[in-house]
Amino acid sequence: QVQLVESGGGLVQAGGSLRLSCAASGRTFSTYAMGWFRQAPGKEREFVSAISPSGSSIYYADSVKGRFTISRDNAKNTAYLQMSSLKPEDTAVYYCAARRALPLHIDYNVPFKYDYWGQGTQVTVSS
Repeated sequence: QVQLVESGGGLVQAGGSLRLSCAASGRTFSTYAMGWFRQAPGKEREFVSAISPSGSSIYYADSVKGRFTISRDNAKNTAYLQMSSLKPEDTAVYYCAARRALPLHIDYNVPFKYDYWGQGTQVTVSS
């Protein structure tokens, strides 16, 4: 089992940047694929990005491609989401998630395919 804690959210102006962190407990972080999702008020949770256990495979939603970068440091048990050129429509609660059973290329953008979730961190982008 793994516990996830997000941090790094906040209020930023459009065009600004933020880096989210997702700290994981346990010794097996390097065996988990990690995903970032977001949920805006009144909307469903949507996929943002995912990274394989080794970091060799990465996926992005079209809406963030070229602006967001996912990474991980297995030595620090932490995954990151660097967000740049932020837009008001990026405003949401951002969640990190982990899973181990499935290869990342299978349903990487499906929330219920992830086993563990953090509590979320609020990102607000003002216009």
